[in-house]
Amino acid sequence: MSVLRRLAHLIWGDEVDRALRPVLVVSLAASAAGSSLWSFMAIWAVDELDAKAALPFIFGVGALLAGISGFIGGHLSDRFGRRRLILLGEGLMVGYPLLLLAVSGNKWAAIAALTMAGALGSIGGSVAQAMVADLVPPEKHEPAYASVRVASNFGVIMGPPLGGALLIFGGWTALFVTVAVLSGAAWVLAYRLLPRRGLYAPEGPPERSSVRVITHDLPFLLFLGSAVFAWLVYVAYEIVLPVSLVDGFGYQAAAWGFLVWINPLLVTLFQLRLTRAAERVPAATKLVVAMLTMGLPFLLLTETHALAPVVVVVTVFVIGEMLWVPTSQAVIADLAPADVRGAYMGAFGSTAAVGFAIAPLVGFQVRNSFGDDATWVMFAGVSVVAAVLGGLACAGLTRRARAREATALVEA
Repeated sequence: MSVLRRLAHLIWGDEVDRALRPVLVVSLAASAAGSSLWSFMAIWAVDELDAKAALPFIFGVGALLAGISGFIGGHLSDRFGRRRLILLGEGLMVGYPLLLLAVSGNKWAAIAALTMAGALGSIGGSVAQAMVADLVPPEKHEPAYASVRVASNFGVIMGPPLGGALLIFGGWTALFVTVAVLSGAAWVLAYRLLPRRGLYAPEGPPERSSVRVITHDLPFLLFLGSAVFAWLVYVAYEIVLPVSLVDGFGYQAAAWGFLVWINPLLVTLFQLRLTRAAERVPAATKLVVAMLTMGLPFLLLTETHALAPVVVVVTVFVIGEMLWVPTSQAVIADLAPADVRGAYMGAFGSTAAVGFAIAPLVGFQVRNSFGDDATWVMFAGVSVVAAVLGGLACAGLTRRARAREATALVEA
């Protein structure tokens, strides 16, 4: 057995559906290429463009554009096919690093290009989630989404060190050109491996408005509300926590570089194991536990700033995240009508953009006004709201499923 095959067996085991394997390969390649670039964009904006003051605008507007782009991509994939939209998204990412290189001498053109990053990168994201549900049966949705998430995080483990090495030995030009080449390789893999249609894909394009269907689906709208609050908690970990540790608790910036690696490493090693261990637990229970596990440990930061408790907070957060992400994706895949599955996934993916737009703004404002302790109490409270809304949404979905089963029995 080759080293790569042994590594794949260690991470995924033997239970990955064969139809899903192309998505895993493409997700890993695209994630490695993208994370090689995204991890350093804020540094490029500050050091090369002198655009520190513009960063809130870049991230905020970029997040909103990403949300719009993700929904449009999912909506179009219902009509033109998942594979075409994924290839479009991967193709844009081939040219994007070269665009950054071309406009690097013009500050405002470069800022505009950075603002478009999320929009370009989100086109295929929700589409790939919809493709997963097209490829595997409903009872395998949750482990399938967990498998794809492991592939993406494995790419994140590889990407930043590669990007850092390129910066050290070749500078920004080497980074941009290499990422373009890696993105091109991901596009080729997508073109060669991704199927044109999955076994569980809808028969044809929808004949109704996806927006109308979504706006009349109250349980789904409630689930979207829960997802927005969940993403606020997640973005607090991603963006607010490192600032709090370095600026408020006196940690060196390099310390966060080591702490942040805990997340993708644990996801890569334990995501599938946790998903399989919890497969018989109801989705509502998993979502409530996940939200509370992500947010409530932040309260520990109000009592101590020592390294060991911080590691505990980060580790427990990742456990909650591993419960939350694939469970949420599986719930949406099961909830969505097949003919507008892409639009549903796109709408769900857009909640991440809302989180990334709002959480830094609110989090840093509370921190600047009331301090670090108040900030983490607030985000712990947000996790409770997310848990309550998620539980109520799942209760509504359960009632809907029972009503459908009763209708099917009557018709039979």
